[in-house]
This record gives sequence, structure tokens and C-alpha cells, in this order.
Amino acid sequence: MKDDTAGGKPGSQPRLKTILFIAIMVVAGPLGNVLLSRGMKQVRPSLWPLDQFLATAFHIFAAPSIWMGIGSLITFFLANILVLSWVDYSFVQPASSIGYGVSALLGYIILGGRIILLRWLGIAVICTGVFIVGRTAPRTTKVLPGAPKLVEAELERS
Repeated sequence: MKDDTAGGKPGSQPRLKTILFIAIMVVAGPLGNVLLSRGMKQVRPSLWPLDQFLATAFHIFAAPSIWMGIGSLITFFLANILVLSWVDYSFVQPASSIGYGVSALLGYIILGGRIILLRWLGIAVICTGVFIVGRTAPRTTKVLPGAPKLVEAELERS
């Protein structure tokens, strides 16, 4: 099975492409959510009566912030599926959770949100956890001796 660790060995450090794509995930996901939030706050949706709902739907899909948010979330999704094909989910998910800190920062900068000290402390705890997880092996999955040949062939093909 090919993976994105230096030398292809379990326990190696992640390669530059993994780090780059996780960085893309960490920025693109929160940016997409913040842009969607900004766009929806500008639209102020109304779901009833039906004519207001249709007008709201038109305004939503005419808002540039909504389209930029959708594009950013598609970028996040593509980077996410690529990284998940290279390294273990148990590495990717915690490593990408630094996006919580990016979310708070972008919410503060773009949306003008107020972030209290307790939230910043919580974000610091998350980032510390990310640092700890980042020091672990990105790939721990191994083909066990005696595993069926079909499983082994599928893992090598991935």
C-alpha cells in the first residue's frame, strides 16, 4: 500500500504534499463557512410566505459571498478526500481540527465577531492537541500477515 509518509514506511513523518493539503483544508473549510455565514446575514432569509421564500432563494444564489463560500468548501472537500487517500483518518481529522482556531480568527476578522478569553483558551487547548497528534505517525495501517490476498491487493492499489 502506498502512503504519503517519507519512505513509505508506517511511522514516518508526513510528506510536504500532505502538510500542504492539510493546510488547504485548515484554511478553505473555515473560510467557506465564514463566507456562507456572511452571505446569509446579508440575505436575511425568509421562508414564509412562498413568494418571500422564492425571492430569498434568488438572493441567496445571487450573493457573491455564497458562491465564494461554496467554492471554498469544494476546495476543502477535494483536499480532504485526497489527504484521506494518503494517510490515516486518525491523523487527518485531528490535524485538520486546527481549523477551529482559523474559524474563530476569520469570524473575528471577516464577520466582526467577538471572541471571549475562554474561547481563545479552548482554541489553544485544541491547537495543543493538534501539535501532539502531529508528532505521531500519519500512517499506522499495516497489512497483517495471513490477510486475504484480495484485501492485500486492494490496499496496494489504493
